[in-house]
Amino acid sequence: MHAVRAFRREFPDTPIVVDLKTMDGAGLEAEMMFKAGGDMVVVMGQAHDASIIEQVKMAKRYDKEVMCDVMLCPDKPGRARQAQEMGVDYIIVHTGFDERNMIPGLSPLDDLQDVLDAVDIPVQAVGGLSVPQAIETLALGAEIVVFGAPLVISGQEFKAADPNFDRQLREIVQQVREA
Repeated sequence: MHAVRAFRREFPDTPIVVDLKTMDGAGLEAEMMFKAGGDMVVVMGQAHDASIIEQVKMAKRYDKEVMCDVMLCPDKPGRARQAQEMGVDYIIVHTGFDERNMIPGLSPLDDLQDVLDAVDIPVQAVGGLSVPQAIETLALGAEIVVFGAPLVISGQEFKAADPNFDRQLREIVQQVREA
């Protein structure tokens, strides 16, 4: 909560996503983050329906939003559809860092189209995407893409992949604009 409050003080008009990855106590966790200044919270699709419902209720109370991460759900499109019916505002198609390291070649692109076809709400793709893959997710219909891996993961370490971070970021922005 301290970090959310600090970000809100420094960036009063910038949306803040609090990636809680909530599995239980979802309403209470969401309320704390909304009161601290968060705009969106993340509940896991693997959570019990009651957790998703409680987080959605709290978001409505505070006029905020909920993102549902379907990482590791056996039926990602089905769970995304259920989460939409429970009132979440966004679906996150996420392939986790550990999962990708254990099973090389996994990507959010493996599930993205099926999830996009299953829901009518915005979908975000995240998880080890290269810049070209990130651009591809947008072409498929994802409205949000997170591509931190090329920027902050070097091999198995969380550190700048390129020492000239600013140059790399400018190049990425240019590629996205050209796409």
